[in-house]
Amino acid sequence: MLELLLCSMLTIFPDYLFRRYVQDKRIGREITFYSVWFELRWGITACLILTVSLITLIFYFHPATTAVTAVFRTVTILPETGGRVAEVFVGLNDKVEAGQPLFRLDSSQQEAVHESARRTIAEVDAATEVARSELAVADGQIRQAESAHRDALAELETKTELRRRNPNTVPLRELERLRDVAEGQQGAAEAALANKQALQTKIASLLPAQKASAEAALAQAQVEIDKTLVRAGVTGTVQQFTLRPGDVVNPMLRPAGILVPAEAGRLALVAGFGQIEAQVIKTGMITEVICIGKPFTVIPMVVTQVQDAIASGQFRPTDQLIDVTQTARPGTITAFLEPLYAGGLEGVPPGGSCIANAYTNNHDELESDNLGTPRWLFLHMVDTVGIVHAAILRIQALLLPVQTLVLTGH
Repeated sequence: MLELLLCSMLTIFPDYLFRRYVQDKRIGREITFYSVWFELRWGITACLILTVSLITLIFYFHPATTAVTAVFRTVTILPETGGRVAEVFVGLNDKVEAGQPLFRLDSSQQEAVHESARRTIAEVDAATEVARSELAVADGQIRQAESAHRDALAELETKTELRRRNPNTVPLRELERLRDVAEGQQGAAEAALANKQALQTKIASLLPAQKASAEAALAQAQVEIDKTLVRAGVTGTVQQFTLRPGDVVNPMLRPAGILVPAEAGRLALVAGFGQIEAQVIKTGMITEVICIGKPFTVIPMVVTQVQDAIASGQFRPTDQLIDVTQTARPGTITAFLEPLYAGGLEGVPPGGSCIANAYTNNHDELESDNLGTPRWLFLHMVDTVGIVHAAILRIQALLLPVQTLVLTGH
């Protein structure tokens, strides 16, 4: 309507002035309801052509969309392991900080494993003390065996010398017995020494390895206990959280609730523009946004990213061929908008719907010295008609509460 009024001032109104003051035709006499279509035919035709051209120019170079949303991502509250709820520390819609406990699962089984690992460490420590005592006993046994071996050798040498001097003094069978005794004492000394080495190996290698394994089991048990205490991963608000002690939570089948991050939906907006705007929507374009959740306010924003793929064209490999006619909706060009000034989205609820206008800026090209006059005039006209779209957006901002509360049957 605004475009039609503007174009009529440049076409129908001059045509009427010509008829009135040049041809002396007046409304109500020569110009009536039945003849106005003939008398002002040139102005009306030019007005329609100019209006259609202006609307096309405005909506192409300064695109608008109602598909604008303050999208946000939630964090699912899930334990790392399933179990029965023992304690709940927060309630529905509570504000939580990152790392704050939310609820605790029953950890009796994990605590039993933890206690078993701790007892195993105590057993290894006790076994180490026993091994050290046995090592001292082994030292005594070695000294005793060596002493007995020396006594046996000394007696064997004495009896051997006596028989050498007088063969009738010591029988041959006695010498053989003494040799057996000496060899037995030597074997006992070697066995005691081997026992000592085995105890040293046990103290130096086996028992420390067993203790390390027990400590690892203790650490693993502590990790399993820590998993039963579920904490908030980010700062935010707990939603759909209705856990009670005794409920069973499963990380695959039954989540505990949803955590909405504090900054969710307050940093940027996501807008979907028509595919025909693919050559117009560029990073750095200035946009203006009005939101239902924040009426009577125009928020200046800037396009920070433009998604180079259209979501409606994606597919997943299946066992069926894809028919392109199944994608009935053409899809949109996704653009990410951020406030031009800090705090621009304050008061806009996450997930709220908005209306956005994007404005083409040809300032850099207009500063070029190689720009021809027709192109210069066209770019100036494109930048100028953006005012019309900005005015329409402000009219929408004024009428949005009326449209929402009255005309939509609220």
